[in-house]
Amino acid sequence: MGERGKDGTLIDALEVFDALRPRLFGIAYRMLGSVTEAEDVLQDAWLRWQQADRSQVRDPIGFLVTATSRLALNAATSARARRELYPGPWLPEPVDTAADPMFVAELKESLELAALLLLERLTPAERAVYVLREAFDYPFRRIGELLGIGEAHARQLGRRARTHLARERHDPVGRADHRRLLHTFLAAARSGELSQLEKLLADTAASYADGGGAVRAAPVPVVGRDNVARYLLGLFQKFGRDLSLEIVEANGQAAILASRAGTAVALLTVDASPNGIERVLIVLNPEKLTQFQRQSSISPDRSAEGPADRSGPR
Repeated sequence: MGERGKDGTLIDALEVFDALRPRLFGIAYRMLGSVTEAEDVLQDAWLRWQQADRSQVRDPIGFLVTATSRLALNAATSARARRELYPGPWLPEPVDTAADPMFVAELKESLELAALLLLERLTPAERAVYVLREAFDYPFRRIGELLGIGEAHARQLGRRARTHLARERHDPVGRADHRRLLHTFLAAARSGELSQLEKLLADTAASYADGGGAVRAAPVPVVGRDNVARYLLGLFQKFGRDLSLEIVEANGQAAILASRAGTAVALLTVDASPNGIERVLIVLNPEKLTQFQRQSSISPDRSAEGPADRSGPR
């Protein structure tokens, strides 16, 4: 890849960029929690790469990672200000990771929606350092070069990020346990059995619903086992029995996709610990469900038997 970046042709420049795209997208998406905003960053990075004197670039990978990291850092600063005005809880935009195994390989850490939501608690600079260090294993010296800061400052930002996140984190359950819990959760919610749903929730469970102002949703997080259980049952009843419910893969985890007449209306994910479900994240904003807009072959009645597993290639 390095040699191809030196010959200066546009075709070779595109090959270099496309080969690195999963990593670049992984950096931008983790920084922003938005597919659309991450793609905008990649477009700007491509323009810089296209306009550069590539014959003088000794390290094409370093050039593109640096450009993407700095562009994402600037975009995150702007996004942080916009999200202060967001109508209700803001949730990251989910990604259909069943569609691209290479994409999943680049996003194997800090990908779950709950993890991305926690990263929102960090400053953009802390988040940038944390993503480059924890998800891509860059040394602090290199992170400092990528972000245009000193190594000592990068270490300090990384330490702050880990400290902040340690206060919020819990021990996650394994992938298989998470999938089983999600199936049990869906069955309990559809049955309308409040006591069964409460048993699955941790004492301090919280539910976040992102309608983006386009769909009516709880304006603030719902907190506490009893409150969350009642809210979720009410939500399922409100959706009605005409929904198709299926298990899909979103951000590397099993999630519940709710569709009506082939149109995705909600994506629900859970974040669980050995104590039970800690967070329920419900994406209702239509603009954040575009990757999951597809014709569903699952009928409403089939959901009671166990939603289809769509984790394989489509």
